[in-house]
Amino acid sequence: MDQQRTVSGPSPAERARTLAYGVAGGVLVTPGVPYAPIPAHVTGRDGAPLLLLPAASPVATALVGNEDLPATLRISDVAPVPFPDRVRGRAWLHGWISEVPPAGRKDAARRLARLHPRPELLDLARTDGGDHVLLTLDVAQIEVDDPWGSATVEPEEFAQASPDPFAAIEAGVLTHLDGCHRAELRRLLPDLGAPAPDVRPLGLDRLGLWLRCAIPDKDAPEPFDLRVPFPHPAHDLPSLRHAYARLWQAAAK
Repeated sequence: MDQQRTVSGPSPAERARTLAYGVAGGVLVTPGVPYAPIPAHVTGRDGAPLLLLPAASPVATALVGNEDLPATLRISDVAPVPFPDRVRGRAWLHGWISEVPPAGRKDAARRLARLHPRPELLDLARTDGGDHVLLTLDVAQIEVDDPWGSATVEPEEFAQASPDPFAAIEAGVLTHLDGCHRAELRRLLPDLGAPAPDVRPLGLDRLGLWLRCAIPDKDAPEPFDLRVPFPHPAHDLPSLRHAYARLWQAAAK
């Protein structure tokens, strides 16, 4: 199974954990209540989502007096490199939301601040929580839809999986590749003749790169996405740099 994943891509559970990591934007949907954009969210080691919401939001108001409410966290992953059609994937985490109790608020605020250092998190250590609330989502089912396909993930699989090791830095890496290494990226494609295609980085994970390819000609086909696998999976920055070097060397031959 591990060999197959290395060849074809991350497992659905890993893809869902990566989308839910906390970098992609999220919206919280509760039946009968206007949806609420999430200013910040993050998942813990077991995948349990922690959500920051204004205390005056309709969802937070609806939760007052209730132990929990059914809800869905909708996540949309948008490429950091600007071009048309930037949505790379979506995930839906279905379950029940509840408010973090006062005794756990300070620790939860610290966890969230590691990825999202926001000033309003300072107020959450107070007894009343300030103008924001922290919610947890008890996940019952997960759906994911991205370039690898659509899948449903069970909570146990989701909890046991790990997000991609580059989830937190992917945006910076792709922006750097787009600004400084477009020529190298173009050489990863076979010679398609003139005009040369415009190649830009769309996504990065431990197993390879997604590229967005467009031929600058009004009669050319629509832009297409191309997967370029790494020679070996990367797990940290040194192994990622090594994977890039191997790709550039192979393209130069």
